[in-house]
Amino acid sequence: MDYEAKAPLPDSMCAVVCHGPRDYRLQRWPVPQPGPEEVVVRVQAVGICASDLKCYQGADTFWGNGETAAYVQPPVIAGHEFVGEVVALGRGAGEKYGLTLGDMAVSEQIVPTWDDRYAARGQYWLCSEHNVYGFRQKTFGAMAEYMKFPYGALNYKVPDSIPPAHAAFIEPLACSIHAVQRGEIELDHVVVIAGAGPLGLGMIAAARLKNPRLLVAIDYNNHRLNVAKACGADIVLNPQHTQVVQAVLDLTDGYGCDVYIEATGHPAAVQQGLDMICKRGTFVEFSVMGQPASIDWSIIGDHKELNIHGSSLSPYTYPVAIDMIAKQQLPLDQIVTHELPLADYQKGFDLVASGEQSIKVVLRP
Repeated sequence: MDYEAKAPLPDSMCAVVCHGPRDYRLQRWPVPQPGPEEVVVRVQAVGICASDLKCYQGADTFWGNGETAAYVQPPVIAGHEFVGEVVALGRGAGEKYGLTLGDMAVSEQIVPTWDDRYAARGQYWLCSEHNVYGFRQKTFGAMAEYMKFPYGALNYKVPDSIPPAHAAFIEPLACSIHAVQRGEIELDHVVVIAGAGPLGLGMIAAARLKNPRLLVAIDYNNHRLNVAKACGADIVLNPQHTQVVQAVLDLTDGYGCDVYIEATGHPAAVQQGLDMICKRGTFVEFSVMGQPASIDWSIIGDHKELNIHGSSLSPYTYPVAIDMIAKQQLPLDQIVTHELPLADYQKGFDLVASGEQSIKVVLRP
């Protein structure tokens, strides 16, 4: 064999395989083998993302609607938030990534092809062939006992001091950091983050490091808002009890917030942001929507001359996310609410769907 391993890899493993909407199966699957510059890890923890849930539920974003092509390529092993122990290194992989057998490691969720104009411009995360772990045939995910980081992946060593369930939060936190960077936050800004789920909480923690004048979190769940305070929010607002648009206007002498980051995944939050943001403010759209959002575009142009920034994935932010978690700069003991065995994946999806008892649900193969 053209790779080094701690022990011979088994022939098969347990894996959660996506075959279609609401058709995820725990089944036996071949264990991947590493080729040159590839890494195989024994998965230690894998998070369930809101996008995993939307894919499971059959959202058009993933499965198409007759007018758009499907993004998911079943059968595929799900899961893109993960950490694993390095158990096999293909030729040249250890040298390329600074990894040795036994290290804990993560891989950025997209594996670029490195051969299009986006990569040439340093924009690898926008690669035309969008191979993200857990959705595409070339990038099987981590809801399994083992997974492979393919050739061309971006891999990082994780300090042993970080517990596996916390290390699985590196990917969502890295996405959160990129969204905050897209907000171009200044010291005198009033910043509103809509949504205090796992991604929103990561954004609050990252935005706190920017030290804006006022940091506001919005969510319907009071427990999540309490965690948002622990992440650094100055003010928390629940739309069930407060007219949140008016509250933000009142906080800003009627002008509105300078930066609004949408992290709810609900179309209504888009209009909410347009209503509460100031003229020339920066609106960051992060969420993967389950359905289209319709708004009056004249608000963006003629009425407010807004800066509209999308935010996708987590370019160049994994090292920052690893450092934040290693320094305990966000309360992960409060964010990671559930650790379940892989066989209980259905319970995990149900917990994420209800959103009442959980924030971040992690599976442990």
